[in-house]
Parts: sequence; structure tokens; C-alpha cells
Amino acid sequence: MRWSVGHTLVIVESPTKARTIRGFLPKDFKVEASMGHVRDLPNNASEIPAAHKGEKWANLGVNTANNFEPLYVVPKDKKIVVKELKDALKGADQLLLATDEDREGESISWHLLQLLSPKVPVKRMVFHEITKEAIGRALEQTRELDMELVHAQETRRILDRLVGYTLSPLLWKKVAWGLSAGRVQSVAVRLLVQRERARRAFRSGSYWDLKARLEQAGAGFEAKLSQLGGVKIAGGSDFDESTGALKAGSKVRLLSEAEAKALQAQVQGAAWTVAEVEEKPTVRKPVPPFTTSTLQQEANRKLRLSARETMRTAQGLYERGFITYMRTDSVHLSDQAINAARSCVGAKYGKDYLSPSPRQFSTKARNAQEAHEAIRPAGESFRDPATTGLDGRDLALYELIWKRTVASQMADARLTMLAVELQADGGALGPASFRASGKRIDFAGFFRAYVEGSDDPDAALEGQEVLLPALKVGDRPACKAVEALGHQTQPPARYSEAALVKMLEKEGIGRPSTYASIIGTIVDRGYATLAGNALTPSFTAFAVTALLEEHFPDLVDTSFTARMENTLDEISHGQVQWLPYLQSFYKGEQGLETQVAQREGDIDPGVSRTVELEGLPCVVRIGRFGAYLETKRVADDGSEELLKATLPQEITPADLDADKAELILKQKADGPESLGEDPETGDLVYLLFGQYGPYVQRGQVSDENPKPKRASLPKGVKPEELSLEDALGLLRLPRQLGEHPDSGKIEAGLGRFGPYVVHHKGKGEKDYRSLKAEDDVLMVGLSRAVELLAMPKKGRGGRTALKDLGTPEGGDEAVQLFDGPYGLYVKQGKVNASLPEGTTADTITLELAVELLAAKAATGKAKGRKPAAGAAKKPAAKKPAAKKPAAKTAAPKAPTTTKTGRLRASAVRVIRAADS
Repeated sequence: MRWSVGHTLVIVESPTKARTIRGFLPKDFKVEASMGHVRDLPNNASEIPAAHKGEKWANLGVNTANNFEPLYVVPKDKKIVVKELKDALKGADQLLLATDEDREGESISWHLLQLLSPKVPVKRMVFHEITKEAIGRALEQTRELDMELVHAQETRRILDRLVGYTLSPLLWKKVAWGLSAGRVQSVAVRLLVQRERARRAFRSGSYWDLKARLEQAGAGFEAKLSQLGGVKIAGGSDFDESTGALKAGSKVRLLSEAEAKALQAQVQGAAWTVAEVEEKPTVRKPVPPFTTSTLQQEANRKLRLSARETMRTAQGLYERGFITYMRTDSVHLSDQAINAARSCVGAKYGKDYLSPSPRQFSTKARNAQEAHEAIRPAGESFRDPATTGLDGRDLALYELIWKRTVASQMADARLTMLAVELQADGGALGPASFRASGKRIDFAGFFRAYVEGSDDPDAALEGQEVLLPALKVGDRPACKAVEALGHQTQPPARYSEAALVKMLEKEGIGRPSTYASIIGTIVDRGYATLAGNALTPSFTAFAVTALLEEHFPDLVDTSFTARMENTLDEISHGQVQWLPYLQSFYKGEQGLETQVAQREGDIDPGVSRTVELEGLPCVVRIGRFGAYLETKRVADDGSEELLKATLPQEITPADLDADKAELILKQKADGPESLGEDPETGDLVYLLFGQYGPYVQRGQVSDENPKPKRASLPKGVKPEELSLEDALGLLRLPRQLGEHPDSGKIEAGLGRFGPYVVHHKGKGEKDYRSLKAEDDVLMVGLSRAVELLAMPKKGRGGRTALKDLGTPEGGDEAVQLFDGPYGLYVKQGKVNASLPEGTTADTITLELAVELLAAKAATGKAKGRKPAAGAAKKPAAKKPAAKKPAAKTAAPKAPTTTKTGRLRASAVRVIRAADS
């Protein structure tokens, strides 16, 4: 279509997206960023308009008595954005809303439309990649706002608020302060808890088998015992996880250690014969290109990125025009993408590696929606990763997407599976059958570009191929060695982020685009810890899940939640009306509001705060300051008393066994045992357990020594292995390492965030670096410290500074330049400030950066943060008359019991609905 001459305003979400799209639009188009959502439900009492402050529903932000009308407000930090957008709209002939093409983007556009009230023509402009061609097509194919998508997003937002703000206060009263519940979050937590319960209930079984090393015509190979006397040898899958014994009815033979070693001696000197040779050709087809879910899974497996890190990186790649839109359930590729991928295959691998015809994939995910393309490199031709100029995570993720997309148009891999059965005389135990398995890659096909779960396709090819020597029936290979091997069955593995994302998608719970924030919330709220890529649920997660399972089973049931998700998708397609659905969910006899009101009185806080774990000599309770152990014991006077001991935060339900519990309780009852005496002071050194984990202490607390020297144990140090020497070393930290080559001293210490080295530059200026996993704070030397200090300092999100602008006069900390999801920004200490329009990495100066940081600190967005050092200070304004302080939150109020036994509401921090 033709646009009339004049000023056309285009609104997108972020400055990065604005900068990229601006290069593809006519000169008379002005592009502005909304900085994400400009309007939302209120998050604190100060955001609630005065006209609604007295309403019962105001804390919810949803008028449940008036057709669930949401109360939308403009957050304080977005008011200036809205004003700037209104100013930009003045004089415009047309308005194009170019936010993302999914429900979230449609919702942002609708809110912008409501706030700006434009008097000029308004159109919705959508595209799934930011290239010149895509933007040109989008200009020609504008449309109206899709209100069904808007209603679907609005219903999700309201539903999440109702669940979160109705259940969270109940958890505050019955379990612990500050907890949150969520429509998807609580189901995900239950999955983690169920897996941990299975691990605790698991009973290990032991079994033995044999492995032989054989040789034929100078070529070696291995074979494993498969049958003895015609009966299959027991393996790990034959055991019952709840008993550690063989499953009932198993027709297998369980070898004891003695039998295995006797058989080892027998077959070692016996003659071996090839009884059967089997070759089975097979074909492997490439996997589809990435969806949001599969990208998160594979980036977690291959690149060790969290779901949150993956989506943040993908967002940046999309907004800078490197990949297509990253929130999608579709595996479809456009004709343009298929042609681009096939061109890459032909150029890089040759025509033999092309699939005979273009491949197209169909989406199999439950509730698949948002039907645009799969995630792929942007454009009519794909940029080779090596020529993009990307680095770090950006390059790694782009390369992963490039390889997966290109591989989807490559030929099948052809393999031959090899199996050889060998016989040996087992003496009194009967004839022994051994099996050797191999795999030969006849044609690598798409394996040349991409092997799922592997970083290096070439290395993966070598690892996948297991060759056997040429063998035929009747051959008699030589036995070189036989090993008797003992095995223990293993408990089910904990969920990694990738495994949890896969399970949530499989069950149809939530939307893949929200999984990153859901997992982040679970970890941030203390429901789980992430260590070694495994999600381990906390005691609080056990307590909350048990309460919800007993009193609100539907809300943590995967089938119920999946049906809810399906209904929300039907709303987006106009098949279900949103208002009746909300009414049936929240109102009426079976509605959530009624259920909570009826069952609140039945829930005993003492029971809901108790976690009973099998095999412990005590119970675990959830207290104000975390989990603790509780048991009864006989006091010195013969009476029975309660003994309580704080559980270190690092101990999870998986780690707590009877021995650990008894050790912690014993230390609480008897007092700590000393590790020995400090020869310098004569004080005893103790190992103690506190809320934040084990620590060492020199001397006892007394009137003369109210705060004895303490030091936490570094991560990975086991309390039972701690020596007096190491304890003394920790207590003497920080330790001086020497002079820095440039000037100033260097020391090593142990702080809140772990071990570190610091360079004292003079005049109070300090430069810190965290020690790496392989470094020991007690052993690290001067040369290693200098090496660490020379490494670029990381910014927020693990970003490396693009440039160090220097330290302003009178300042303690340097000002650095970073590239974030919303564009370039400068940082000093904890204060960040975005660069203004037109300022680049090459033109930013220290003086301008200091002005920006000072302005940011003065706006109130950085409450409690110091203004940039070296910036001119404005004279303090005259203080207005004191006003009665406003309540700090609009969240449901948590109770505290007064002397009269009534519950008094207290203003608290916001508990956001956890899901979207």
C-alpha cells in the first residue's frame, strides 16, 4: 500500500529493535521504543488510583464483582516513556504498532492504543524477522489489531493474578512469609518434588556381570556377558526401584560376586567361538528446526545456558536481525528459508549431502500455537557464523541455530548396526553367551552439520562409530582379558532445565515462551537450587507442594493444568468466551475464591510447616528463617523437651539422611567440638553449622568476645574433611599476596559471593575478581591473581564490558560500557544508564557517561543507590511537610497474630503472579 507523505510513527518494544528496523524504513518514518509493557496491573499500593484504594478488590487489581474488569496502571518508571511516545505522535500522519507478533506483542500494542488515543490512522505491522525484505512486506500487509489474541493474553494475565494473589497469602499464613504460588509455577515445583520423592524412596540393587577383551586378526573388541545357561543376565532395568530387589516375575539370572569371579576364571582360559553375526542397516533423519522449547533444551545441553540466558541471548539476536522471532511453537520453514538452507548445504558440504527434495516438518507439540516459522537464521541467505562478527554466547547460539536449520535440509545418515554373539564354556555354571555391539556409519549425511546433544559434529561422528573386526560364524577370537564388574542401580536423575522444559511441553503445561521466567522464579523464590545443571527442590517446596496436593489438588494436577491451557488457547481462537470461563474458575461453589475461604480454617499451620521424611530421627519444620530439625529428648531432670537445630541452607531434602540429622542435633545439644587450638591466640577453633551453611569460629561467644572471628567454608569443602590447618587459614583471611605490577597491593579473601582477589589501587579504589573453580583461596599466588585481574570484568547477566571509560575525579569505581538487551548502557557500581539516541560506543565519553549516571540516580529509579561519583550534586530541595506513609504494596496482605488473636494485615513486598 502507499503511505501518504508526512511523519509516520512506528513503535516497537526495545531500542535495539528500533535501531535495526530504522535502517529498513523510509526517511519520513520515526521509530520509538516502548521499553516493553507500558501498562499492567498494579504492583503496590502507591500505584492504585485514589478512587479505588478503598475497594476490597483493589489489592487484586481485578474487579471480580464487575466482570473481572482489570485495573491497569502506568508504572512510575514508564510514565516518562508514555509522555515521550505521546510527544512523538504529535504531528504524525499515521501510527504503526510494530510490536512482536505473538499474544504478548498484541497486548502491548493494544495497551499503547488505549494510552495514546491517536487521532490518526492506526495499523498493526507484524514480521517474524528484521530484514529489509521482511520489513518491506510488513509495510505492504498491515492489519487491524487482533482482539482475540488480546483477550487471550488478558485472560492469562488475570487468571495468573487471581491464582497468585489468592493462594500466596494462604501460603504466608500456613507455611512461611513471602512465598508465592502460580498457575504453572506450582505444577513445575510439584514435578521437581515428585522426582525427589522418587529418589528418596529409591532402593539400590547390586548385580555383577563380565566384560571380555577379545582379538581377531590383530583387531581388538569388547563383549559383555548376556546369558548364562540360556538365561538372560540381570541388568539395571530388571530391579524394582522401591525395594532394590528383582522385579516380581523377572526371568533373569542374578549373579553374585562369587559366581561372577568363578565364571571369570573359567572363561578366561576357555575357547571362544562366534555363534552368530548380524548386520542391520538403519537410517537416521534430521530433527526439525528449533522451536522455543527445543532451543532452550539444546542450549542447556550443549552450551550449558539456562532457559533465561537462552531467551535473553535469542532476543538480542532477533532484534539485531540475525535470527527470526524466537517465541514460536512451529517447526515450519518458508520456501525462502528452505532455499537458503539448501544453498548452504551445497556450498559447504556438497550436493551429495542435500536431501533429494526439500524437507518440511509438521508441529507435534500439544496446544501448538503462534503459527509462524521455526527459529532460523534471518534473511533470504543465511550468514555463515564465522562472518557475522558475533562472539561469546551470541555466536554460540547463532551457530547452534544455523547448524540445526541447515541440517534439516540435508540427506539422511545411513548406518549399519552390528551385533556378534560369542560362546564360551562356563563350566559348572553352564554355557556363557557374550555379545559385542558395533555401529558403522556408511554415509554421514546431516551428521556432518549437526548431532543432537553434541557441540562438535566431527567428534560426535567418531564417538558414534564403534567398529568391529570382520567376523563370521565359526571364527575363534583370542581372549585377552576378562573382568568381573559389580554395579549399583542408580536413582532417577533430577530434572535439568532441559528435562523440565521437555516435560512441561510434553504435558501441555504453560507456554514455551514462559518457561524461562517460570524456572527463574522457582529458583529465585527458593523452591529449588540449580547446581551442576540439576534442579534440586528445597524443604519449602516439599511443604508447599504437600499443602496444595491435599487441599487444592486440581491446581497442581498436570492434566487439569493442561486442560486449562487448552481452554486459554481456544479463547485466543475465539472458540471460548473469556468472561464465562473466568467466572466458572473463580466464582461459584467450586470456584477458587470459595475453595480458599472454605479450606483455610481446616489447614493446620503446624502440620503444613512440617516435612516428614522417611528414615529420619526427627521432623523438618519450616520456620521464619528457613528449615530446621525438631525432635524430643530427655532433659537432665528427666523431663521431655523439644530440641531444635537450624538446617544449613545448602542441605536439601535429597542430602538429609539420618547420619547428618543426628550430627546437627548432637552439635546443638552438646555444643560444637573443637578442631584444635590456634597456636597464635590459644583459642579453640570450632566447626559449626548455621543457617547459611558450615563455618569455623575462633573462640566462644562471651562478654569479653561478643563477636568471635568467623569464616564460612568455601563451596565444595566438606565439613567432615576440614583440617585445623585449613580452618586457621580461613580465619586469617584476607591474606596479602604482594604488589601489583602497576602499583598497589593485592590480597585474597572470602566474601559474600565466594573467594576473590582484590587490587587496592589507592585512594580507596578497588578492583575485584572472583576466583575460578580450580583456584584455592588459601593457595592462590600473586601471578595467578594478576592474571585474573587482567581479565575483562563482567557486567550484569555475565556480560563483558565493551570499554572501560575510566574513573571520574573523586570516584571510587570505574565507569564501563556494556551492550545489553535494550542497547548500549554505561555502568558504575550498581547504577546503569542507557545511552541516548545517536550516541555510539565510539562517541561516548567519560564526561557524558557521568552526566547520564547522575541523571539516572536522581530520577529515583535507583533508590538507595549512590549517584555517580564525580558528578555535580544538585542542591537539596526543601523538604515538604511530612505525609502519612502509603502502604507499600497492593499484594494480598499477609497476617500476623495480635494479642487478641485477630489477624492484622501488614504491608509487604510484592508477590507477583508467577506465570504468564
